[in-house]
Amino acid sequence: MAAAIAYEPPTISKAWTTFLAHVPTILLILVVTIVLTAIGFVASLALTALGVGLASSGGGGEAAASWAGVLGNLAQWPFTILSSLVGVLFVAVPAMHYASGEIIDTEAALRVLMHRPIRYLLAGVLFTVVVAIGFVLCILPGIAVSLVMPIYVNKVFHTDSSIPDAFSSSFQAVYGSPQGRSFVGIELIAWLLVLVVTIFTCGLASLVAVPVATFYIQNAAYHQGVLS
Repeated sequence: MAAAIAYEPPTISKAWTTFLAHVPTILLILVVTIVLTAIGFVASLALTALGVGLASSGGGGEAAASWAGVLGNLAQWPFTILSSLVGVLFVAVPAMHYASGEIIDTEAALRVLMHRPIRYLLAGVLFTVVVAIGFVLCILPGIAVSLVMPIYVNKVFHTDSSIPDAFSSSFQAVYGSPQGRSFVGIELIAWLLVLVVTIFTCGLASLVAVPVATFYIQNAAYHQGVLS
């Protein structure tokens, strides 16, 4: 059972106020994600350049240069994984807030994240693979799976269900009932507004619009009965 505020009708005003209360946490998540991504990118470039330089001086040719590129990509993977793990908190923090009714500070967010990091990584891998397959087969299935994310993240963080069960139950909750389909409509409208605001501000407003939307959507999931 979530906090009482989770079942109240969602409004942009409430989502905005909740976002403001979580600005320090959201800001830290953003900064850490960007820093980890940047470190991985720089490490990849450095190793690739070093490998190419050694190949050129040693006469290794194209094969050595190719290996340098592979090593550079491998060096980026650990940072990509870490940034993805931290980045999931953008959705998890609203889920934690409405589940507990408390303001989630940075310490609480990181403590929850490090409690079961392997579970969250595996859950992210499964979701990414399914979404990728959906977009490869056809764009619409990929979008349909993407819209399940707020429910899926909530179940992964707040239940002990296996990851496949969390995914299947999330998909059923969203698309297996009239309430779920109404929730999808709310999600689509919310993300359409975020897209419009982002386009008209050259991307700057997304720094605010995206987290506000995540709080609004999580509240809407409880209010619509998709989450309980």
